[in-house]
Amino acid sequence: MYKYFSINTVFFEWIGYQMSYLEFFAVITGFIAVWLSAKEHISNWGIGLISVVLMGILFYQIQLYPDLFLQVFFFITNLIGWWKWAHPKEEEANHKRELKVSRINVSEWIYLSILIFISTAMLGTFASKLHTLLPKLFSLPSAFPYIDSFTTVLSIAATYLLIQKKVEAWILWILVDIICTYIYYVKEVKFLSIEYFAFTLIAIFGFVSWKKSIPSIRP
Repeated sequence: MYKYFSINTVFFEWIGYQMSYLEFFAVITGFIAVWLSAKEHISNWGIGLISVVLMGILFYQIQLYPDLFLQVFFFITNLIGWWKWAHPKEEEANHKRELKVSRINVSEWIYLSILIFISTAMLGTFASKLHTLLPKLFSLPSAFPYIDSFTTVLSIAATYLLIQKKVEAWILWILVDIICTYIYYVKEVKFLSIEYFAFTLIAIFGFVSWKKSIPSIRP
């Protein structure tokens, strides 16, 4: 059973690329979850739980440690998001009695930007030293510690906004997806790279779709 969770166990080969069971199902469940998010479908959180577990196993094996830690965060926030969307306050509910889309203000944007910069610097420094601090657990150096940390921090911020159903979450996801498309291609998990390119398109769709649901936001 363990072999199916190894990045080296081939599920099938496609145009010369050997696809593992782990990468394939992590990508498929992740794609479904993101698409459902863009459509404001609450079931995205349940599918997302499966995806983050598989992604965490994958990232450990390809030494993207900040991304590994991120999956733990995602697991918890999927549970929180599921509850938050299903049980909004009366003034925050839409016609389906689920959390409605809203936006953040300028001061919140400034605060969030400063927090992202500081957190990236701290996490990147920590990630770059993991293999020396915990050599038995992390035998190889972290790949792209600062860039990976940047996308990790952005993903945390985007997830927080997504839980609150803030339309600006999709702006952060667009940036994350563009960077991750490059990182995963370089790390030779090309199906995952293709998925993140698709995520970029879905994030653009999600931004446009959510924006339209708020009358006060003008094009």
